[in-house]
Amino acid sequence: MLSDSLVEAFRTRLETLGFDLADLRIGGTPNRPLVQVRIDCPPRAVTVDDCATASRALEAWLDGGGPLGNRYVLEVSSPGIERPVRWHRHWVRFVGRDVNVRLPGMGRVNARIVAVPTTETVVLEPEGKPALEYRLADLKEARLTTEDQWPTQPT
Repeated sequence: MLSDSLVEAFRTRLETLGFDLADLRIGGTPNRPLVQVRIDCPPRAVTVDDCATASRALEAWLDGGGPLGNRYVLEVSSPGIERPVRWHRHWVRFVGRDVNVRLPGMGRVNARIVAVPTTETVVLEPEGKPALEYRLADLKEARLTTEDQWPTQPT
């Protein structure tokens, strides 16, 4: 149900308000979808007023013949401390930061984002392992980590 064109429709509407689409999830049932939108507003933090502004704008679009019909539940919130890293532009923005991500063949690991050489790939350095290039399509559930999640190395 979450097509590239649907993501782009949400992203462009939020962008006109000065927000970045940090995450979009659609669940619930076909007759009553649950639309979860996380917005970002760099360089400042997202406020309750920002969420209300985004919610009103998205409701006007959705109620006026948007792609989900008029029976939906909309939740708008900030991305939080452990912000999702979903799309290419997010990987580029957070080069040098640490993520907790599910990698193919390794499961869930902490890794540093080293580089984003193409629109389809990212170079990650999993904790204690050499940096490797991964296809973005193969990465699941990536979130920024807080620095205190990594164990400290003995000196």
